Amino acid sequence: MILVLDCGHSRLAWGLAGERGWTALGAVPNQEIGTLALRDWQNLPRPMRVVGINVAGEATRVRVEAQLVRWRTMPDWLIATEQADGVVNRYARPSQLGADRWAALIAAKRRMAGELFPSPCVVVNARTAVTVDALDAEGVFRGGIILPGLNLMMQALAASTVSLKMPPGQYHDFPVNNADALYSGAMQAVCGAIEQMRHRLGADAAPRCIISGGAAADIASHLTAPVEVVDNLVLEGVLALATI
Repeated sequence: MILVLDCGHSRLAWGLAGERGWTALGAVPNQEIGTLALRDWQNLPRPMRVVGINVAGEATRVRVEAQLVRWRTMPDWLIATEQADGVVNRYARPSQLGADRWAALIAAKRRMAGELFPSPCVVVNARTAVTVDALDAEGVFRGGIILPGLNLMMQALAASTVSLKMPPGQYHDFPVNNADALYSGAMQAVCGAIEQMRHRLGADAAPRCIISGGAAADIASHLTAPVEVVDNLVLEGVLALATI
């Protein structure tokens, strides 16, 4: 058994993997990490190994490791490297690439591995921030962008403009009230960034988009096909990196 961890800015996702795949999956907000040992993990079998990625900082790492004391094991924290599992990292400083983005790219490449003619792919993590990364058909990560997530965009507007402090509305192509205009604007900004990256990666036809994260399903419904929503893409990638 391998316990796989994905420590994001807002929540920690985890999965217990055996020979036949995931045997348990879960997630908690970061402020509830201290409850894992006595709640979510109380009845889990002791993992042989713990492997994770952490983009939430040192304090989160310390809190997670405290929850693993009951098993007398410490996690292997992964970072991005120059290449792994058929993916080449073109970042100027490979280790600067977020470990969550790297894991998602690894998982996306594995999903393409069975194709007779692999195609380029845009890999999106729609979390607190949204990352949009270009993976070409040869498995080369060409680069990517980071922008605020939907909630972060709307929170920033509400915090900086007195007249826009309101709950978000719904998506409309042509909003006719401020609440809908806020949400629709944030959604169009994210979708526009994704479609621009797809156009740059494959000018003749839109490359596949693989999208994961809390806002993935909402965003995917506004994107050009082909789009694949994957619930635990980062966990998949961390598990792949742990077993190569």
